[in-house]
Amino acid sequence: MKTFLRYLLQATLIVLGILSAGLGLKGFLMSSRFIDGGVTGVSMLLSNVLGIPLAILILVINLPFIALGYRQIGRSFAIKSALAICGLSLCLAFVKYPDVTPDKLLTAVFGGFFIGAGIGLAIRGGAVLDGTEVTALLISKSTSFLRVGDVILLLNVLIFSAAAFFLGIEPALYSMLTYFAASKTVDFLIHGIEEYTAVIIISDRSEEIRQEIVRYLRRGVTIYKGRGGLSNAEQDILFCVVTRLEIGRIKRVARDLDEAAFIVVHALSDAEGGMIKHLPLHS
Repeated sequence: MKTFLRYLLQATLIVLGILSAGLGLKGFLMSSRFIDGGVTGVSMLLSNVLGIPLAILILVINLPFIALGYRQIGRSFAIKSALAICGLSLCLAFVKYPDVTPDKLLTAVFGGFFIGAGIGLAIRGGAVLDGTEVTALLISKSTSFLRVGDVILLLNVLIFSAAAFFLGIEPALYSMLTYFAASKTVDFLIHGIEEYTAVIIISDRSEEIRQEIVRYLRRGVTIYKGRGGLSNAEQDILFCVVTRLEIGRIKRVARDLDEAAFIVVHALSDAEGGMIKHLPLHS
């Protein structure tokens, strides 16, 4: 039963993602000739230049990358992604969306928002609507000096440069705004407002700080044993994972007890398990 409900939830998220991305593309961007980044952007650019329907290009360009990345991302992911991309292609071909607004700024921002929401919902459902990450992974695997992030950045630079050449400077600039809106929406849907952040605290009063974090913030704390580089004295190092909304509170707890405490904050791409949720209150 749990397995069925999980698959049902995933399918619902993917369908909602397809409908949202379709709204962003047909309801906003296509009429203004703006494009997104990634493989979807390539499809839109070719559709504008060559006049080929976008529904066909999204299918033809994306699916080969999903097939090539089959071994890298797993069979289940590849099958769900292939079905999701086919669904998006059918949505673009047969679902009628209104042309929402002629305003270029609103078109760029909200077109990017709905595309990003669609991609993010699909990822939540275990699939992708855009083969950019798969493309970047395959390219980075074949080179020793390019990381996945570098490949994505390079691809988008080439895409928007081509857009400036074929569509004009203004559509290219609006298209970049669309891409930024889409990427921020994807990040928000994947990580949410509770994006986790790691905090490292080094202090002579580490035990008192630990007690306050557990009591005041109700967060778990891991203690590392360290040694000072100058003093060579043994020292406890506190490691805590919090949401970004709690960074100020945990800093305040540490500073109230030790103004000289050394605090390092860095973002995490993901965190799960352990005690990253609030500890229960004790009676």
